Parts: sequence; C-alpha cells; structure tokens
Amino acid sequence: MFIDSHCHLDFPEFQSRLPEVLANMESAKVSHALCVSVDMPDFPKVLKLAQDHAHLYASVGVHPDYEDTPEPSLEFLVETALKHQKIIAIGETGLDYYRMGDRTYESMEWQRERFRTHIRAAIASKKPLIIHTRSASEDTIRILKEEGAERIGGVMHCFTESLEMAKSAMQMGFFISFSGIVTFKSAKDLQETCKQVPLDRLLIETDSPYLAPIPYRGKINEPAWVAKVGEFIAQLKGIEIDALATKTSSNFYECFHIDRKYS
Repeated sequence: MFIDSHCHLDFPEFQSRLPEVLANMESAKVSHALCVSVDMPDFPKVLKLAQDHAHLYASVGVHPDYEDTPEPSLEFLVETALKHQKIIAIGETGLDYYRMGDRTYESMEWQRERFRTHIRAAIASKKPLIIHTRSASEDTIRILKEEGAERIGGVMHCFTESLEMAKSAMQMGFFISFSGIVTFKSAKDLQETCKQVPLDRLLIETDSPYLAPIPYRGKINEPAWVAKVGEFIAQLKGIEIDALATKTSSNFYECFHIDRKYS
C-alpha cells in the first residue's frame, strides 16, 4: 500500500468529486493521505476532512507564497496542533524566492519570520515540519539550523533542489519527498538526486491537484496517482515496487510519529 504524504483535498478542484477521488485512492492501493494546510481561512476545511475520514490526516500552517493572509501566531499553531489528534504536522512552511521579481532581499523578511514561527511551533508541539523551499536553499537550511529544527525534523516536500541540500536536510533528520515532477522527462538532475537519497529517508507525494505524474501530466492530479510516482522511483532505483511502497509507508509513520496500530 502507498501513502500520499502531501495533497490538498480541500482545494476547489475536488469539491464536487471527493467521493470519487477517495474511491480512486482505494482502487490504487493508496491507504492514507496527508491533507496540508496553506492558509488560515481554509484550515477548517483541511481539519474537517481529516476528522471525517479515518485514512486522512491534516497539518496546520501558512504557505510562504500566501502574503496577504492572516498570520498565525506561535500560540495558535501550538494550541491547535496539540488540540486535534488528526493534526500530525506543522506547515507547509518555508521560503519561496522564486517569485521575488523586483523585490529586495530585505523585503522578504516577513517570509523568514513566518518560517521561524512555524519552526518554533513544531518544536513546542513536537509535531514535525512540512518544508516548502524554492530558490531559497541556503536561507532555508540556515534558518532551520539557527532555530534548532533538528530537534523535530520533518519532510522536504516536493523536493526539486540539489543533492547537497538534500544531504544537509537529511543530516538534520528530515525526509526527502518526491512528487510527480520526478517522472518528467526534463527532470534528469532531479532523478539523479532521487537515486542518491537513501530508501530510509524517502517519501512520495502528489501535491495534488498539481503536478500530475506521467502518464497523467497536464491533468488534475489526485492522491491515487502517488502510485505512479512510486512505480517510477522503484524503477529508477532498481527495486521491487512492493518494497518501495512498504518502505515509504513505513517512513511516513516514522516521520510523522504515528503508531501504526492506530493508523
């Protein structure tokens, strides 16, 4: 069985077809999925999905791309994470300089402060981090180290950065998660990085509704298709698909501190 370690089932793309999407998960042997929060106004929908479905989990946090949105306090993140059993992570959080445009480095300080708040909340609540990083590798690793994120760890989600960054993250106890991007013909460098990530540090995800893997590229992605990501990586690493599924599922439970007896 596979696990989708990162999806957004609360997004509008799924509202009219959620029963179908969940049925597709079952058919594809995807046992669980983590529904990830991106802002506070929509967080209640994320939490309700997890509370209504035994095989779904939730996180709490605000994505670094969401600038004009209510800012969560440290106290809110900690209290919310501790209050709800189905919340298993803080995030997604991190840094994204990809769309900086003409902005100065200094003008992005709000993003770095938000990131620090989430790391502190993760440590205080003992919930692992879901890290989004894009065009900000150096600052992401620096801030994680400065805030002592190795005490809680987590996952580098939808990883597209260098092997060197992956190694730095793994040294702090983070898992590396690959999405459908790794299946793209243009992703040769990322495929080489994936080969080098040890199996015991590997997670798989869809980031649905985005980034549908080959052969579904261009379509609305969904958790069932994490199986295609797993199949591709198994072939890339030269291992049996069942071994890949078993290990990445075990890694998910380890990363997010879930007792498999109650999952």
